[in-house]
Amino acid sequence: MTNVHLQRALMLIETSRFEQAEGELRASLVDDPDESTAHAMLAICLSRREQFDEATGEAQAAVHLAPDASLSHFALASVMRRRNRLPEAADAILEAIRLSPQDETYFGVLADIRYQQRRWKDALAAAEQGLEIDPEDETCVNLKSMALVKLNRKSEAQGAIREALARDPDNPLTHANLGWTYLDQGDPRQALEHFREALRLDPTDEWTKAGMLEALKARYFFYRWLLAYYLWMAKLPRQAQWGVVVGGWIAYEIIRGAARTNPALAPWLTPLIVLYGVFVVMTWVASPLMNLALRLNKYGRYLLTLEQIVSSNLVGMLVAGSLASIVAYAITWHLWLLVAAASLFLCIPSAGGVFRCAAGWPRWAMAAVAAGLFAMGLF
Repeated sequence: MTNVHLQRALMLIETSRFEQAEGELRASLVDDPDESTAHAMLAICLSRREQFDEATGEAQAAVHLAPDASLSHFALASVMRRRNRLPEAADAILEAIRLSPQDETYFGVLADIRYQQRRWKDALAAAEQGLEIDPEDETCVNLKSMALVKLNRKSEAQGAIREALARDPDNPLTHANLGWTYLDQGDPRQALEHFREALRLDPTDEWTKAGMLEALKARYFFYRWLLAYYLWMAKLPRQAQWGVVVGGWIAYEIIRGAARTNPALAPWLTPLIVLYGVFVVMTWVASPLMNLALRLNKYGRYLLTLEQIVSSNLVGMLVAGSLASIVAYAITWHLWLLVAAASLFLCIPSAGGVFRCAAGWPRWAMAAVAAGLFAMGLF
């Protein structure tokens, strides 16, 4: 790489200074508009700055100019991966691997894509292929251990992570990975230690912050059980997840019907019905309520995102309003206060779920449901 602008851009990318690197790459393209390497590197920089449309155009230009260069396809895979267009990302990185089959970085990217696609065995296979090329590649080591956890091969996963830590004790990704592994094993205390160390080494990593937040909440027994449920569900294929949800609802309807048609069974079945209802509500509201409590924690307040703060505020206000209405009803016996309490309570799951929905129309739809329920409570 003799182009001075490309050399500077590469150094800037290695230190995550993508905006400055973009300037160098644009200067390089002024000198040579057909430089495929500059287009590929610019695509990567733009995608990291979430300018996805332009990033896609630059990656496609790189592929058009140099279809036999693995870097062009790697850039396209990087953009598609960040856009969550995973099938296209997989196709692009597989082409990069075909062109450069001895580059462990490409296998790390493929492992990450397969992991995001919830194809745990394929993620493990890709990571192991990368490790055959470089047994100490940290990305492949960490993705291998993450896939092993999802496959319930936890002892192997922990062994792989500890070997990686022995080689590089200051790797923040490895510490975060070990933290998530401990969370999956139900040990929030050990998880916190590794998340703290990961954040000391890299205070900006969002995956580590999310893990630290979950570990803080998992110190409370009831949330630990919910987290175990969340992590268990996350290991299942999407069809199986829907099977669990629909199966639970069908079982609930069967038990409710049995209690209604067999009064003798009602005293035994009613607690199950109530427990199921409480569980469903808690899966929606426990996380924002715990986030509200963590606003008082010296660590938690710095880990919450703006969306989590807004969600916890909404749920907190609805819970407070519902409880206040119940207290007021107990004092005044005005029926409308009881109706208001019920209406506010019914708003809680949808309000807590607004920011759990994907950005765009799903989030707006959930917000509309929450607003509609709230309006019904007012009128």
